[in-house]
Amino acid sequence: MTITVKYFASLREEFGRAQDEISGATVKTVADVWKEVANGQPLKPNVLMAVNLEYVDANHIVNQGDEVAFFPPVTGG
Repeated sequence: MTITVKYFASLREEFGRAQDEISGATVKTVADVWKEVANGQPLKPNVLMAVNLEYVDANHIVNQGDEVAFFPPVTGG
């Protein structure tokens, strides 16, 4: 099985793609997912993360079939 990884807003532009599919066998946490897809870029402290539509932190455990999303913080006014 795989893990679906989605990127939103400026992260989508930065990565040049909207999503990836990665092997769930190679990752354990959201931080591991980032390492797998970010080509060595460190996880920025202001990036928001969600697993299956719920906000999580970088240490959250991921499972086969999960959807992991990364997006910049939302601002408004």
